[in-house]
Amino acid sequence: MSESLSILLTNDDGIDSVGFRALYDAFEEFADVTAVAPAEDQSAVGRQMSKDVDVSRHELGYAIHGTPADCTIVGLEALCPDVDLVVAGCNKGANLGAYVLGRSGTVSAAVEAAFFDVPAIAVSLYVPDGDDGVPWHEKATDPEDYRNATDAATYLAKHALGAGVFEQAEYLNVNAPMPAGDDSPAPLEVTTPSTLYDMTARRDDENGRVTLHDGVWERMRQNDLPDPEGTDRRAVVEGRVSVSPLTAPHTTEHHESLDALAETYLDSV
Repeated sequence: MSESLSILLTNDDGIDSVGFRALYDAFEEFADVTAVAPAEDQSAVGRQMSKDVDVSRHELGYAIHGTPADCTIVGLEALCPDVDLVVAGCNKGANLGAYVLGRSGTVSAAVEAAFFDVPAIAVSLYVPDGDDGVPWHEKATDPEDYRNATDAATYLAKHALGAGVFEQAEYLNVNAPMPAGDDSPAPLEVTTPSTLYDMTARRDDENGRVTLHDGVWERMRQNDLPDPEGTDRRAVVEGRVSVSPLTAPHTTEHHESLDALAETYLDSV
């Protein structure tokens, strides 16, 4: 292993997940890797964090009884404070679209690193529901299924720092398709997050419940996407690895109209 690159590897699926091990093994070939990942599945918890967490030794590093954001903070502050890069993944399931970024534990671990001024890469695998009748969550059970994700993540980890990518971006959101049948590698495309949003809520007065539903995934299965070229979801559905260079939330812009309201505030209360 090279001592020139040190990586904190975390995720939200849990330290024993297949995708995590696939990334760990790929990075270990050329970098010093410290695993600091949730002991159990912590999917879709966003940037939720704990006041204190139990830490257990694991064959790969450390299992944290907490959230992905906890893992980043604990790792950078207490367990491996001098790493060059934080990598979160590989998540089983894509993290595509602007509306998903704040929900994803995988992406949130990368965002948390940005506040420490440590470059980060979030890595996810798009696992589609196919015509074979096998649900997506029963797929991607072999490390080889993550090959496009690990190839892209290791390439970026080796080259992005030296190329100055993180002088403009604070983290990269990487989404990869599953390998094609011919074993050819998926090309890589720089993208922006899709703005498509198709959340609905259906009220059932009889049962006193409201059902929330994300219609984007059905549209992806049906190839019914209005996403233009250059967006993350369009790239992945068409078989390319999506890399979105992003900054940690939230951006602030100058608004003259808000300035005017602030000036008249005391006159109106």
